Amino acid sequence: MGKIDELRIRFGLAGELRFQSLRGDFVIVEVRNRHAEARIALQGAQVLHWQPAGAQPVIWLSDEAQLAHGKSIRGGVPVCWPWFGPHASDASLPAHGYARTTLWAPVQAESLADGSTELVFEIEPRPEHRSIWPYEARVRNRVRVGESLRVELITVNESSAPLPLSQALHTYFRVGDIESVEVRGLDGCDYFDKVGAGGRKRQVGPVTIADEVDRIYLDTGPKCQIRDPILGRRIHIACEGSRSTVVWNPWQAKADRMGDLGKDGFRRMLCVETANAAEDARVVAPGEQHRLAAEYRLMPL
Repeated sequence: MGKIDELRIRFGLAGELRFQSLRGDFVIVEVRNRHAEARIALQGAQVLHWQPAGAQPVIWLSDEAQLAHGKSIRGGVPVCWPWFGPHASDASLPAHGYARTTLWAPVQAESLADGSTELVFEIEPRPEHRSIWPYEARVRNRVRVGESLRVELITVNESSAPLPLSQALHTYFRVGDIESVEVRGLDGCDYFDKVGAGGRKRQVGPVTIADEVDRIYLDTGPKCQIRDPILGRRIHIACEGSRSTVVWNPWQAKADRMGDLGKDGFRRMLCVETANAAEDARVVAPGEQHRLAAEYRLMPL
């Protein structure tokens, strides 16, 4: 019996959840219930697609995304863990940690009473992980697919020493046109500007995009939203365990250099990331845990 057959027997839910191999042994989970449909890759426990019933897709995935082992996937909801951005002391280590390019194992799949579907994934430990991050920790990604999409990252410190942690749910949202959208809920927040001369600045009014944007907003509240007049909707983002929000769009020149956003892909996506970044990085005490969660919901304009 192959691995995918074992997964189907242990975790499959008839008519609601199934496992499928793409391009050889690249496995995804397909979810379809009365509220929505979704696809999640076992690599990175990464949500690739979420589409509420009767609506257009909310999560953006590049047409040029590589679905291959060990390659980061452009789009969806990448998990940046156990560090966000470049490693603090070793630039040779992968940006945003190793969680998004390693395999996660399903440990639970359940149909909930409200018609939602919940899955829980856990990183499969590998010796190379300990060589680049020498901490005893367990991490799980809990994904609930329903009228809303909830992604919850749970880190448990199983060592006797404090555990440093920075992380993000690097979510790519599908938008009608990047120059027409606004991000509301960050007015008055300071942010680190990572483009050009950079520095610390303060947001005045809604965030709009007319060039490359790469910002870490600080001391952010539990809610923000993307207002999209072309698609006629708002994407409501509710956060837990986070006081920092990253807003990112590479714009055309950088997108062309990256090579995997697809033709004019930058115009159809915007990252608004629930994070523990910069001044919001955490330290998890021995035996304690930290939960970082984001819940996404469509609302009319």
